[in-house]
Amino acid sequence: MFGLVSDLSRWAIPVVLLMVPLIAIIRKVNVFETFVEGAEAGFETAIKTIPYLVAMLVAISVFRASGALDILVGAFSPVLNLIGVPAEVLPHAVMRPLSGGAALGIATDIVKTHGPDSFIGRLVSTMQGSSDTTFYVLTLYFGSVGISRYRYSIISGLAADFTTLAASVYVCHKVFS
Repeated sequence: MFGLVSDLSRWAIPVVLLMVPLIAIIRKVNVFETFVEGAEAGFETAIKTIPYLVAMLVAISVFRASGALDILVGAFSPVLNLIGVPAEVLPHAVMRPLSGGAALGIATDIVKTHGPDSFIGRLVSTMQGSSDTTFYVLTLYFGSVGISRYRYSIISGLAADFTTLAASVYVCHKVFS
């Protein structure tokens, strides 16, 4: 059974990459011209998103370099320690809505320090896999298509981030404690 799944997964992408042009040719679609038009549209989208991406990355760098992240973690850590959230995961919880790359770097440091099989390592791994980068999505995607009224999106995204933090802590305490 495992050999069949392994063979299917090995051939899935090459088969799809072969089938798409074949179906397009059968339907009499000019494959090369359509590909070039799609690539051009993708390049235009990339050019539109670069200013938003740069602005967001600069803001995150200023937030971390200024010490604001450390102040925020210091302010909330006593309260969260009382409810079973280790203070070591707070930088990850704060950075995850802002930047996936920064959160992954923090998660990697936590796992290196505490080990992948520690409660903190498992918790930060669960948090990393169960939430999204709210402000990245708002900044990059909403900004690039011109959406300017996204107030409820911020509230919804942050509520989802908080919910995934709480759920991660709950599940990890139930499963790994």
